[in-house]
Amino acid sequence: MTSQQFVGDLVDLSPDAAGTNIRSSKLEFMPDGDGMNENTKEQSIKEMERQAEEELAREQPPTSLYDIDTPRPKSAWSDASAEFVDIAQYGIVEVSGVDLQGRPVILVSACKLPSNKVLDQGKFLKYLKHTLNKYVESDYSLVYLHHGLHSGNKPTMSFVIDAYKEFDRKYKKNIKAFYIVHPTNFIRIMMNIMKPFISIKFGRKLRYINYLCEMSDTLQISQLNIPPEVIKRDEELVSKSRSSWRFKEDVANSSKSVEPLTTQQFGVSLQFLEENNPGFKLPKVMVETISYLKEYGMETEGLFRRSASAVALKEVQNKYNTGQPVTFDDPHLAAVTLKAFLRQLPEPLLTYGLYEYILNITHVEEDTRPRVITELIQKLPTINFNALRMLILFLAEVVKHCDVNLMDDNNLAVVFGPNLVWSTEVASLVAMGPINTFTRLLLIHHQELFSEDSDC
Repeated sequence: MTSQQFVGDLVDLSPDAAGTNIRSSKLEFMPDGDGMNENTKEQSIKEMERQAEEELAREQPPTSLYDIDTPRPKSAWSDASAEFVDIAQYGIVEVSGVDLQGRPVILVSACKLPSNKVLDQGKFLKYLKHTLNKYVESDYSLVYLHHGLHSGNKPTMSFVIDAYKEFDRKYKKNIKAFYIVHPTNFIRIMMNIMKPFISIKFGRKLRYINYLCEMSDTLQISQLNIPPEVIKRDEELVSKSRSSWRFKEDVANSSKSVEPLTTQQFGVSLQFLEENNPGFKLPKVMVETISYLKEYGMETEGLFRRSASAVALKEVQNKYNTGQPVTFDDPHLAAVTLKAFLRQLPEPLLTYGLYEYILNITHVEEDTRPRVITELIQKLPTINFNALRMLILFLAEVVKHCDVNLMDDNNLAVVFGPNLVWSTEVASLVAMGPINTFTRLLLIHHQELFSEDSDC
């Protein structure tokens, strides 16, 4: 099967986004093979572009809380470099926390795109690379919110093709999931135009999302900075769905509190674990994953950066939650399990109470930061402090092998920061810097912050 054939199948079988009225119009698909000359190819692409324009014209312009050419609140872009402030001010691209495996989530909102008369698309492409460069060395997820794209703010086809070509292997390799939310027939046509350019491997990462709730198995939706107009559109689609009554029933059932098993390890509080795991003074998952990694994973390249099989992770979680013994044979699986455990705590390890203090760390004089951090972590509940101490002392050992595993204190801070503390509100790109700085300071000053008689 060729890459063109694969992507064609992918598009033809993609969900029809119930409620979006995807049309059954005849589409002129681009043939595979080398039998088409350049003129025919160009005509075929132009014809599909024309169809795409027609489909997009049928969609109503977005009803936004913001004018399409009005910059977003400064909190969305205040840490952008001076070169790109004029583009960052719209908040089109944001880092919105991490997924359930601890990978950064990049959020792209079409409704925030300004008019083509305002946006310099060449500069926008450079801004995309500038933003992604901070995260592409590790695995990450990408979410594209399609609602709000219309003929007035749609990037040109040449921009889309250039963008795909411009983002080389380092960008495509580490993207583990690409969610296209609220797809329409326009997306379907565009994917057929892009067929010749999309590889099989990349095509397999695409996931079409009809309703926001469909991402809840892999993402913490409440942490995503989803624009109000997209949420409103999602609610409209749900209400129009023929099975909306069943959907609402499922949501109602899922919201009912269920008493966890006494063996539960993931998604329960540290206090619950302390009460239900006699013999374990620290969380069982942390003790066992760290013990395994200390023996078998310290020199594993990209430790904590690389993903493991989602199926394998789910199997490990199920075993832990049902009280079955767990054995690891892959350092990356153990590493992902540790991050998933931290991320799925009902309250972050560093607690909600310290969140605002942590964000202020960059305003503290460098010489006094260790003292301030000492005072902060001493406010943690005992079990939180002990778990943090075990984790940081272990990660400090990982740093000692950075010449081999390539995970220095900065890389580990980027990976672990969002898994140690987050807000009760949506995740913010502005918060990522201070959180990562705080985490790096924990690693740098671990000897001062934690006693050395550790049994970690």
